[in-house]
Amino acid sequence: MSEITAMLETARGVALEAGALLREKYHRMPEIHYKGEINLVTEADTAAQALIFDRLSKAFPGHDFIAEEGLKSLTGAAYRWIIDPLDGTTNFAHKVPVFCVSIGLERGGELAAGVVHNPMTGDVFWAEAGAGARYNGRPIRVSAAADLGRALLATGFAYDVWTTRCNIDEHARMIMRCQGIRRCGSAALDLCFTACGRFDGFWELKLSPWDTAAGAVIIREAGGTVTDFAGRPVDVYRPEVCASNGLIHEAMLTVLNSK
Repeated sequence: MSEITAMLETARGVALEAGALLREKYHRMPEIHYKGEINLVTEADTAAQALIFDRLSKAFPGHDFIAEEGLKSLTGAAYRWIIDPLDGTTNFAHKVPVFCVSIGLERGGELAAGVVHNPMTGDVFWAEAGAGARYNGRPIRVSAAADLGRALLATGFAYDVWTTRCNIDEHARMIMRCQGIRRCGSAALDLCFTACGRFDGFWELKLSPWDTAAGAVIIREAGGTVTDFAGRPVDVYRPEVCASNGLIHEAMLTVLNSK
């Protein structure tokens, strides 16, 4: 077993443990706070993050960590964990059972592994660079859709959409060119659903590293393509992502960059 494989197995176990915590809290009335006009955070976010950091920092004490709820422990280590303890907080707070735990791993600045777990369905997606992607233990591949007009896509909107119209224009252009667009409320799950062929592509603006780190590894290892809107290879520290089965990627970029 490789070093990365062992780390991924540990992360998968931690994701399942954090998912169990979220599932238990989901059935209670969550304590909700606002980080912005419409950007929520609940006690479940912070509790899950604390659990994940506790487990992983004890297992890998020399590693770096960043996570959505204010965690930044950076020393220049070769390994960096990128964590979203609850991707889909708004869904969670409204009792919509579409949210997940997302844990990505970088080695030397390159995405090395990732795991995404939906605690309400029990689904687990994971991948290791160079070793393929899996869904509940089974290998997965992206879809074979080659025509944007027949493609089902996914997207999302930033929390400042009220003031910036972020993604409104792109959405308007794209919906006229594809079969349909879904908005699930979790970028990590959108990427995983593209990886296993449920969606043919996904795009979004103003994302953070924890939104995409794990999902980007998974879709890439499932045979897909992940770039920014300029077509450059994915960099999770840049805020825009276009992901697809590869076959419709150029067509998606053309639409996203048109005016």
